[in-house]
Amino acid sequence: MSRTLSARTSRYVRACATSVRGSRMQDVPQAPPDPILGVTEAFRKDDSADKLNLGVGAYRTEEGKPMVLRVVRKAEQQMLEKNLNKEYLPIQGLADFCNCTVELLLGNNSKAVQEKRVSTVQSLSGTGSLRVGAAFIEKFLPGTTIYLSDPTWGNHKNIFADAGLEWKTYRYFDPKTIGLDFAGMMEDIQSAPDGSVIVLHGCAHNPTGIDPTMEQWTQIADLVEKKGHLPFFDVAYQGFATGDLDKDAAAPRFFEERGIEFMCAQSYSKNLGLYAERVGALNLVLNSSEAATRSLSQLKRIARAIYSNPPVHGASIVAEVMSSPEMFGEWKAEMQEMSGRIMQVRSYLFEELKKRMPEKDWSFVVNQIGMFSFTGLSPAQVENMTNKWHVYMTKDGRISLAGLSISKCGYLADAIVDSFKNH
Repeated sequence: MSRTLSARTSRYVRACATSVRGSRMQDVPQAPPDPILGVTEAFRKDDSADKLNLGVGAYRTEEGKPMVLRVVRKAEQQMLEKNLNKEYLPIQGLADFCNCTVELLLGNNSKAVQEKRVSTVQSLSGTGSLRVGAAFIEKFLPGTTIYLSDPTWGNHKNIFADAGLEWKTYRYFDPKTIGLDFAGMMEDIQSAPDGSVIVLHGCAHNPTGIDPTMEQWTQIADLVEKKGHLPFFDVAYQGFATGDLDKDAAAPRFFEERGIEFMCAQSYSKNLGLYAERVGALNLVLNSSEAATRSLSQLKRIARAIYSNPPVHGASIVAEVMSSPEMFGEWKAEMQEMSGRIMQVRSYLFEELKKRMPEKDWSFVVNQIGMFSFTGLSPAQVENMTNKWHVYMTKDGRISLAGLSISKCGYLADAIVDSFKNH
């Protein structure tokens, strides 16, 4: 009997010891806050009446409220009346969406589309599209290095690294001029090994808001073609940068006309305000219809393993809007309203900054385009912006003008000038 009790006691002790040791995941380190979404988390904890959240690139009305486009509400009402089902989409996504998104990117006269040289899969906004593209590169272009602009969107490095790809940077921003370091950019692309993947922002470069001119895009295309590089366009702001869908697609369309193969991720988070719907696409624009067919089969296989098939609601909204000339026109008008308000905010902020610090050249505020302004503020100055002025922004000095109201331009100018002068 005593032996039986002893055995039971021993098992109990071992069980307790296992319990004391804790989880098998005990040694998993705490991840740092996301450099962009973490800003919003910090903002929500601040109870100051003056606080401003200029971190996340999400459009707000002049009253600081999230905005659902009127044309989106209209499309959803029409979809409701159609009594659509909730069946799985094909792995490639909603066919009408895929057709519409390629036409939006390349135009309705694209030879690549007419000759069936484009592989398109609907994916989870821009992030998911980039991630599927990264997996494709890792699998079929092994050993290829990814070149990202310095600086670039905060999630680019994570996306490519998590796919097992090595990334490096090419020069892009010149802190002395707060403009494009075009010479440095070209030198680094020239120095990259032949056949590298060059990630290019199609318009409204994030975070700088500085885009190459069409003359510079021509030189970039010449160099990419000479080196045999594969461009990977990230088009997150088409129509939202300038208010003109065609103008904002000029760079990828130019590359297509030149016969340069490229990949392109698209997002409808910004231009249709579908942030929560996670709707986007990955396109491979190739020089062979056979290669496009085979590539599509592999993109579908990759998507199947990651998320199986994409969500239907956001894609249906896009297809509904773009298939109706009337609604498409309404969408373009609303995009112009949004981009126009941001341009107005830029002008107001520029004037307020000039009043407070006329000796400094603030022209970069109005010369940059898109949602963001890259201020040139140092990390210490950004810390002052947050700790003293309750202005929340990314540590690289980027502010989202899409989240700024005209009434707050003076307050933001006070914060920026104080940070430049005293830190």
